[in-house]
Amino acid sequence: MKRRRRRRRDGKHPLSRRGFLRGLGAGAATAASAAAATVGTSACSTDWDKVFQKHYKEMTAADKKKVFARIAAEAKQRFGKAVTVSDPQPLPGVRFAFCISLSTCNGNRKCVHACVEENNQGRDPAIQYIKVIELDRGTLDLERGDQYYGGEVPRANKVYLPMQCNQCDNPPCVKVCPVEATWKEPDGIVAIDYDWCIGCRYCMAACPYEARRFNYHQPSLPASQLNTNQGYLSNRVRPRGVVEKCHFCMHRTRRGAYPACLEACPTGARKFGDINDPDSEVHKIVKHKRVFVLKEELNTVPHVFYYFD
Repeated sequence: MKRRRRRRRDGKHPLSRRGFLRGLGAGAATAASAAAATVGTSACSTDWDKVFQKHYKEMTAADKKKVFARIAAEAKQRFGKAVTVSDPQPLPGVRFAFCISLSTCNGNRKCVHACVEENNQGRDPAIQYIKVIELDRGTLDLERGDQYYGGEVPRANKVYLPMQCNQCDNPPCVKVCPVEATWKEPDGIVAIDYDWCIGCRYCMAACPYEARRFNYHQPSLPASQLNTNQGYLSNRVRPRGVVEKCHFCMHRTRRGAYPACLEACPTGARKFGDINDPDSEVHKIVKHKRVFVLKEELNTVPHVFYYFD
């Protein structure tokens, strides 16, 4: 059966870098030229700009300005709102980390919902960077845990363990990416260039914490719920066919603010900061409490620490 090509509402064929690369694999240079001929001058220019956009690390300040303006224009057209796209840089000498008290977390999931709202995650189907696992007290068997628990919390004899990207020092996801669309930043945050990702999902298979999410569909996000304060490597609206994950709210934390999940936590279970700073909460917790990380034996060196008070 002959496959029908997906069309825009205006009847024009969308062109993306991922689609272009797949087309090359199938010898589709002629088809790409035909598609280019069917679209208007303005739309064609935008599409080809995406196809030949440089990797984030290769972009100059002028390149970034042009790309950010394009992203803002696309958001304006789609949502009818003006957005600001920024690119805050890592702070010198800083290594971010999370510490989570399992004695204090009560499984209310307010961190999950705050993360969704802050980071413009798709609502239908739902994309969530954080999942909270309900465990029997006295055990830490994640395979037997329940992330779909319901009812009032906390429940008797239960412990609640939030999971997200661990921003590893030795991230296996980075090693397997064939196009270097993901990498570790100097402050320890593992970043993704959504415009460079080809959606192969190798990184998802490599992550032992199941922290990465894939957009199988165009993310559905109501305009009324759009966060217009966006970061290029963090919470800008992602396209279909790419991987995304927690990024420690780098558009906030690199400016001295806390991640949205921490601010939403009503119990104070979450602590965040620079683990290199001896005066920070996270440094003191790691130094003076019995902390542990998930799957330590894999030598990924996670920077999400757990502890009991």
